[in-house]
Amino acid sequence: MALTLRTPPGRARHPKAHTRKLTCRHLTEYAHLLPALATIALLAAPVAPGDVSTSGKVTPADAASAVLVLACAVRLLRDRRRLLSPAAAAVLGAPLVGFAVATVTSPDPGASATGFVRYAQVFVLVPAALVLLLRDRRDFAVVAGAVVALALVQGGIGVWQYATGTGASYQGEDVRAVGTFGPSDIMGMATVVAYGVVIAAGYALAPGRRAVRTGAAVCAALLLVPLTVSFSRGTWIATALALAVTALLAGWRQAVRVLAALAACAVLLVGGAGVGSQMITQRLASITQVTDAPDQSVTDRYTLWSAALSMWREHPAAGVGLKRFPDERDSHASLALDSGSDTAGAGQTFTREPLLSPHNMYLLALSEQGLIGCGLLAGSWAALLAAGGARLYRARRAARRPLLPAPRTAAAPGAAGRLRARGAVAPGLAAVGLLLWQAVDFLYADIGGPSTPLTAVLLGLTAWWALNSTDEPAR
Repeated sequence: MALTLRTPPGRARHPKAHTRKLTCRHLTEYAHLLPALATIALLAAPVAPGDVSTSGKVTPADAASAVLVLACAVRLLRDRRRLLSPAAAAVLGAPLVGFAVATVTSPDPGASATGFVRYAQVFVLVPAALVLLLRDRRDFAVVAGAVVALALVQGGIGVWQYATGTGASYQGEDVRAVGTFGPSDIMGMATVVAYGVVIAAGYALAPGRRAVRTGAAVCAALLLVPLTVSFSRGTWIATALALAVTALLAGWRQAVRVLAALAACAVLLVGGAGVGSQMITQRLASITQVTDAPDQSVTDRYTLWSAALSMWREHPAAGVGLKRFPDERDSHASLALDSGSDTAGAGQTFTREPLLSPHNMYLLALSEQGLIGCGLLAGSWAALLAAGGARLYRARRAARRPLLPAPRTAAAPGAAGRLRARGAVAPGLAAVGLLLWQAVDFLYADIGGPSTPLTAVLLGLTAWWALNSTDEPAR
């Protein structure tokens, strides 16, 4: 029997009233994600020179991330929801112990206290807030989609900078794509774009609706262009490894298709279209010359790594203290170190940026926090990677089961569960790929600069996938 809805007498029904009502309701459902979305959106705003974490200035994205943590705390108190499970609290909260030990034992506790706040924000508070705020896979997709949108915006600006010669200086030409981050944060745009590539690749490789997979594949292909003209060797290596592992996790057939697509894109970009072929070829060749004939940037990096190891040998347990690497650098570095890096272009005059970190997150943690802090921090990431990989394995096994039509009865024999499992593969691939990318990139980079809040958001997404053991249906 068909049911019809009648309009009450005397009231004319507007043809779009129901649509507006549904739209408002849907927007209200995502109100709890507004602080996270604001943190991501504010990273598209131009940052003035010097507005980086090392200068002590707070960027708009930093302020939005603080609002995100505060909003999570208010929501927990208002709704009286349960906090993190004991296992999740242990995994996310363990690095705090190392931060506290390094701060208390530091020769300059005041300076290390600011470092404690920064490290707690990036590695504990913001990730924990996202774990508590995200409710299901659709919330995950909304935040991840915002990251891809940010990557497209920054990547578009970067390609325009390369095409018009208004980017950062590279080999005497203003062609390096840096987006709105400027030459003072030379890795900012490359990091954001790489995040977008990994997320889009995860959704493109997972089973799901054809429109979603096609759109994600197109986004990933488009983002490879600004990633290429960023001339960031470390980002290239991390992205290639993350995409290869993600494709293998999605299946052997998917891996073959991805490798073929990447080879085709490389031929079209460099060989066919001639997009910076000479510069890109030289940059790629320099990756294999890091031991035979390294350039000055590689020499500086090796020298900084040696200095970090020297600091750790003097303070093996608790390190020299948070934010103390710049103060201890000159007493542990050799004469081969060039203490500054030349930056210019993208609307900024020539300046020398001081080298205030070893450009290796593991060695930075080892030198400033010792074995205690570095072990707890790296152990937390390893636990997230293991838990996220195990959950992805379970989701893929459930998704491979034959999906039968659901009977017209109240008891559907597992069909809905298999549909949920198929939908869970996409965020799983994206989360595991992001964590793998970050683990590899931290071999060549560390936190710092205006793009750091986005790292905290991405760690929150990966932590939600790893620590949320239930596969609730998306609304």
